Amino acid sequence: MPRRGLILQTRTHWLLLGLALLCSLVLFLYLLECAPQTDGNAPLPGVIGENYGKEYYQALLQEQEEHYQTRATSLKRQIAQLKQELQEMSEKMRSLQERKNVGANGIGYQGNKEQTPSDLLEFLHSQIDKAEVSIGAKLPSEYGVIPFESFTLMKVFQLEMGLTRHPEEKPVRKDKRDELVEVIEAGLEVINNPDEDDEQEEEDSPLGEKMIFNENDFIEGYYRTERDKGTQYELFFKKADLMEYRHVTLFRPFGPLMKVKSEMIDITRSIINIIVPLAERTEAFAQFMQNFRDVCIHQDKRIHLTVVYFGKEGLSKVKSILESVTSESNFHNYTLIPLNEEFNRGQGLNVGAQAWDKGEVLMFFCDVDIYFSAEFLNSCRLNAEPGSQKGFWLLARFWLWNDLSVSIRFPDHWMK
Repeated sequence: MPRRGLILQTRTHWLLLGLALLCSLVLFLYLLECAPQTDGNAPLPGVIGENYGKEYYQALLQEQEEHYQTRATSLKRQIAQLKQELQEMSEKMRSLQERKNVGANGIGYQGNKEQTPSDLLEFLHSQIDKAEVSIGAKLPSEYGVIPFESFTLMKVFQLEMGLTRHPEEKPVRKDKRDELVEVIEAGLEVINNPDEDDEQEEEDSPLGEKMIFNENDFIEGYYRTERDKGTQYELFFKKADLMEYRHVTLFRPFGPLMKVKSEMIDITRSIINIIVPLAERTEAFAQFMQNFRDVCIHQDKRIHLTVVYFGKEGLSKVKSILESVTSESNFHNYTLIPLNEEFNRGQGLNVGAQAWDKGEVLMFFCDVDIYFSAEFLNSCRLNAEPGSQKGFWLLARFWLWNDLSVSIRFPDHWMK
């Protein structure tokens, strides 16, 4: 029995081994059948007899790497460009929105909002494009022409004087002098350091060196100002030993309006003390009081009148006129100061000013011939600053009985 079992076990092992070999053979045949067909004539890299070595694969790898790096650089550049365009579009949209808001609020100037340099440069270029220096303008008549003023290194000649006064401005104002000096220096910079697009040939001195112009080579210039666009300058330079002139055209465009200050001014409590020195001229004083009654008493109602009268002749008539105004209009805000002296306007104004002792007041040194309106009185209040120590000029225009115009100066101590 044990021998018979051993034989059976041996046969089972051989049977399993045969089945395994059969399965391996079937699998091998299946792989051969499913394998892709290859072209026997196609060269295979690395096969003996072909010229593909290590250097070939390194070059191929380097070429692919450079290609991908170039592609990556191009993509980065495109991304950066798109970001810049997106930022510019955002700024333009924000600028348009601000302008829309400004237009909706009825404000015609730029406030304190920040403005990008590109927008400002675009605005300045648009000012040049709209000015006559670029395109000219159609005018209805010769009276619409904006005249040029001429200038040299030492003098400025202006046409506004006409034929009544000498056209040479003496002395030249400091701001205008500084402006023209800056313009001449800018013209020299243009000539001595020309841009590539400047239409001028490089000139050399007889020694072969580059020719440099200075302020002594400036011959003359012309300028005119378009109030809403800017100032145009025409400059001419010439070397003493040359026949050619150098012509430079510059334009200083005006920028957008900027808000400096916005405030509320209360003039309801501002009293004006009108001081009038007078001698004899009672009829002129009666006309003055008629205008004073209509404007100061009936309309303004914030006026004090100080009359400084010189001499005794006509004093009773002046008192009668004042009493008549008092009884008719119930007006008591006046002071009559009689002086038994010869007429002196400066002394009369000084006495009238010192007679005021009721606090802050705006003093109006007036003459009996002056005719003024309620709007003029409000202009005095708006242009005066009580208690200020800074220099103050109030240039007022008013019409006399004979239609002349005058100007009056208000010094600082009158405001106190």
